[in-house]
Formats: sequence, C-alpha cells, structure tokens
Amino acid sequence: MKNKLTKEAIYERLANVEDARACKAIDENACKVVPGNYLTLLLAQILSKFADALLNPKVTLPWLMQSLQVPSALIAWLVPIRESGSLLPQLAIADFIRTLAVRKWVWVLGAIVQSLCIFAMVVVGLTLQGTTAGLAIIALLVVFSLARGFNSVAAKDVLGKVIPKQQRGSLSGFAASAAGLATITFGLGLWFYQQQGDKSAVLIALTCGALVWLMAALTYGRIREYSGATEGGRNGLRHALGKLTLLKTDKQFAHFVLTRALLLCSALSAPFYIVLASEQQFDFSLLALFMGISGVASLISAPIWGRLSDLSSKHVLVLGATLVSINGFAVYLVATYYPGLLSHIAFLPAMYLVLTIAHQGVRLGRKTYVVDMAEGNKRTDYVAVSNTVIGVCLLAFGSLGLLSHWLNNAELILIYSVLGIAGAISALMLPRV
Repeated sequence: MKNKLTKEAIYERLANVEDARACKAIDENACKVVPGNYLTLLLAQILSKFADALLNPKVTLPWLMQSLQVPSALIAWLVPIRESGSLLPQLAIADFIRTLAVRKWVWVLGAIVQSLCIFAMVVVGLTLQGTTAGLAIIALLVVFSLARGFNSVAAKDVLGKVIPKQQRGSLSGFAASAAGLATITFGLGLWFYQQQGDKSAVLIALTCGALVWLMAALTYGRIREYSGATEGGRNGLRHALGKLTLLKTDKQFAHFVLTRALLLCSALSAPFYIVLASEQQFDFSLLALFMGISGVASLISAPIWGRLSDLSSKHVLVLGATLVSINGFAVYLVATYYPGLLSHIAFLPAMYLVLTIAHQGVRLGRKTYVVDMAEGNKRTDYVAVSNTVIGVCLLAFGSLGLLSHWLNNAELILIYSVLGIAGAISALMLPRV
C-alpha cells in the first residue's frame, strides 16, 4: 500500500521534522537509526511511566499498608525513600556507568530489579501483617529506589546518545501524556474498587506494574545504541566524589542545580494539597479523583510542555515555577480568608489539576535542559551530581513538613510557593542551551 506508514513517517510526524535524518549533537551512526530508536524509546518510556503510575507512593502503597494495619510512622517514610533513595547514590553509580560503552543494559537491569521488587511486595501483601509487613515493604522500596537510580542516570545518557537535540523534550512529553491516560484509567478503577473496600485492587495494580516493568525492559533492550564516551571512566567512590567540584568550576551547571533545588516546590507541595483536602471529610473516592486528575494533567499538558522544552527549556522552567507559585498563593488566600470554599467539591481538585500541570512543565523543562547542556561523559556527570545534590535537598526541604506542629497546611503551601518564585527568577537568569 502506498499510504502505509513507515517508522520513518511516524517519527517525522511525532518529532515534527521534515528530514528523518535531521540530527544535532549525536553520533553519525546513531543518526542513521534515529526513527527506529525514537519509536522504541517512546514505547519504553510509556511503559515505564505507566508502571510508575501503578506503584504510586502517595496512593497505592499507603492504601496497601493501611489495609495491612502497618503503623503510620512507617507509611510516612514512603515518599522520602522513593524519591531520595534513587537520587543520593547516583554520584557513585554514574562513575561506574562511565566505564560502559553501551549503557542501555544498565536501564534494562534496573527495570528488571524494580519488577522483582514489586512482585515481592505483592507476596508481602498476601502473607504478612502489621509492622512486619511495613518493614518488608520499606526494605523492598529501598532496593526499588536504588534500581531507579541506575535507570535515571542511564536513561538520560542513552537519550542524549540516540535522539537529536530539539526532539528529546517532545519524546518525553508524548510518553508522559500516554502514561497520563493510563493513570486516568487506573484512577477510575481505584474509584470502583474503593466502593468495595477490597485490597485486591491494589495487589492487582502492583502485579500489573511488575509485568509492565518487564515489558519496558524488553522494549528498551531493542534500542540500537552505539559504543562511545568511555574515556576517563573509573571505578571508585573517591573519584566520584571528586565530581562535586563541578559545582565550583562550572558556573552554569551550579546555577542549574540551584534552580532545580528551588523548583522542588512543585513536587513537595503536592501532598499538602491532599492533606488539606483530607480535612474536608476526605475519603478514598476523593483520593481516586486526585489520582485521575494527575493523569488528566499529564495527558493534556505533557506534549505541549515537551514541544515548548525543545524550543526553550529554561522558559518552560520559568513558566512552570510561576504557575506553581500563583496556584499556591491562591490556595493560601482562600484557606485564610474564605475557608468555606475549601469544602467545595471542585475547588481543591481544580487547584491540584493546575499544580500537576505546572509540575509536568518543571519536570520536562529541567530534564531537557540538563540533557541539552552537555554531551558524552559530561552529561553523565551532570545528571549524577545534580541528582545526588537534589537528593540531599529533597530531604532538607521535605523536613519542612515537621513545621506542621506550628504551621497549618495552607501556610506550608505558602512557603513552597515562595520557593517557587525564587526558582522562577533563578531559571529566568539561566543561559539558553
């Protein structure tokens, strides 16, 4: 058939390029297979993001642990471990990855380990109760997060090796959008099963997540990655720690890390929207609604943010951070002066929708910026150092939650909104890449 779409034609339509071999900042050999790699990497990212939606530390795991009668003190550790556990070890991980000419297998291994951890959590859900179950899930989450660290470093490096500049943001945007659709579907399922009060819904979701991670690993392994960028690779934590000097010698990179740290406000403020809603006679059906909303936000906004990131990732950071702050200020003013509006069924979900849309912009903007800022091993160093520093900042900024003894949730959202304004100003001063 004359009208049959080839992978080159599909790639050109998705990436919005006229020449399927239009390349910038990648190897000549990799340039020849960009269309196939683009579609393979897109599918792998969709699968991995879908799997992430099924293992949500703010929704899925807390519900499972509550059904197993796990103490709330252990449930409180889920988000910090899930986020910082995958970031803090990356400095040493990246130094090992530098020694590998082909790095896609690091991602594949990380995906398989994450799948096995989720399967093990399902077993825990079927066999254990109470504190024992909580400790087992926390231990598995630690291993899961470490595997995510390998994936994080390898993913950005492989993306930079096989996909040209000005196409990377759109790829991530399409993947996040498709995963958003999957999240909406899961949110609807969660809404149905919560009416039944049945924990089997979570176990089914986790099992599906484990299977999807295996599918993602098989897909990622099909990427055609050529050898390269191994010079200077060493093994050793001392050498890895030496990379922290980049924060002193590379002013643009140090500026980016500072900006990224301030932009943590978009992620860290989200739980307080949920907690604020819980004070208005909150139940699991509303929790399912919030999860569905996050899927809608990804579905609608991610492709747009991805396109904009390819044009100017720094301006995406500015816009995303500004939107986070304005939204947070609005919530604070309503909570302080018009508290009755908080109990309206539409208000907090609408605010959470705006926050999640803005967070998508912050995520895609900073990922595209750091990948475009460098090439080869320098990119690996940038990703690893920034992620390690951000892991520490995440714990530090996350500890603001301890102020809940003296401040209410709206005031904590206000603090994060002020950080967001500072992040927007810092992002505006970043040089373009």
